Amino acid sequence: MTSKPSVLRADARRNRERILEAAVRAFSEKGPDVAIDTIAKAAGVGSATLYRHFPTREALVEAAYRNELARVCDSAATLLAAHAADRAIRLWMDAFIDYLAAKQGMADALRAAVASGADPFAETLDKLGAALTTLLDAGADAGLLRPDIDPFDVGFSLAGVALITSAPDQRARAGRLLDLLLDGLRYGADGQPAGS
Repeated sequence: MTSKPSVLRADARRNRERILEAAVRAFSEKGPDVAIDTIAKAAGVGSATLYRHFPTREALVEAAYRNELARVCDSAATLLAAHAADRAIRLWMDAFIDYLAAKQGMADALRAAVASGADPFAETLDKLGAALTTLLDAGADAGLLRPDIDPFDVGFSLAGVALITSAPDQRARAGRLLDLLLDGLRYGADGQPAGS
C-alpha cells in the first residue's frame, strides 16, 4: 500500500515534465495563444491532468520557463562532475545558448504572462549567476581559467552571442564565438594562460 503513492508521485512528476517540454515547444512554435488542449495532447496527457498541474495559461508559461532555467543551471554541477572545468563551462555555454533560444521562442508567451502579473524572471539572474560562479570558480581552482572573471560579464557575453546568432543557420558561428569566449576566460591581460 505504501509503494503505490510513490508510483503515483513518479507518474505525476513524469507527466509534469512532459507537459513542460511540450509547452516550451508549443509556445515557441505556435505562439502564446496555442490551445492548452494541443499542449496536453502533445504531452500525452488529458487536459484535466494539465490543469491539475497548471491551473492557468500564465502558470504554465511561468513553469515552462523556470523549468528550462533550472535545467541549464542545474547542469553546471553535472558537467563539472564529468569533465575538466574548462570543458564543462564550454559545454554549459552550449546549453545556455539553447536555453536562450527556447526563451526567445517563448517571448510572446512570456510577455503575455508578465502582462497578467506573473514574474517568471524573478530568480533568473541569481540562478544563472550562481551556476556561472560555480563553473568559473572550479576553473580558477584548477588553474584552467582566470580567477578575476565577473560571472555576469560572461552571462552578458553569452547573451550577446545568442542575440547575433539566433537564426538556426548561425549555430556553427555561435560555437566559434563561444570558443573565442572560452579562450578569453583562459588568458589574462598579460597574455599568459591561467595558472602560469
